[in-house]
Parts: sequence; structure tokens; C-alpha cells
Amino acid sequence: MALHIFEILKRPLITEKTTVMQDGLGKYGFEVDIRANKVQVKSAIETSFGVTVTDVNIQKVKGKNKRYGTRFTRRPSWKKAIVTLQTGDKIQIFEGA
Repeated sequence: MALHIFEILKRPLITEKTTVMQDGLGKYGFEVDIRANKVQVKSAIETSFGVTVTDVNIQKVKGKNKRYGTRFTRRPSWKKAIVTLQTGDKIQIFEGA
């Protein structure tokens, strides 16, 4: 079953590290669907934001073990994509930025 373009991208990753990568290297981080591959992520970014993607790197992030009182639970695993844009392209994540 093919994923729809709006199911692939879940949210942008806003951390200190990704902010530095955006300003210096033109790389952006996104949380993506666990079933998505590089080709699907590339087409979703290009369609959604109207930019040209030159490279996509994907990582699977294992969920962490957490403790609530005496019970131990596990957070779900997720997938993140680091997307490199063509020189001169930008994605405006925050409104007014």
C-alpha cells in the first residue's frame, strides 16, 4: 500500500543541532513515517515546500525505556530524515522567520 504525500512527513525536528545545520549547511530534519523510504521523502519535501532536494539520509531511532513509578514502559521507535537542499533554497519552518 502506497503512502499518501501528507502521511510521509509528520513534523519538523526543532533542536539546537538541526538549527545549526539549517543555517550553515542547508540541511533540515523531519520525523517521517516508519514505512517511508528516501524516494518518498524526497518527493514529499519537493511537493510540499517547492524546493529542490539533493540528498536524503534516513535513520531509525529506537524508543527509550521509561519508568513510571514501579512500571517500566517503552517509547515507540521512529524514523527521522535529514534532507539536504540545493544551494539557495530554504524551508520556512516558523511563520515570520
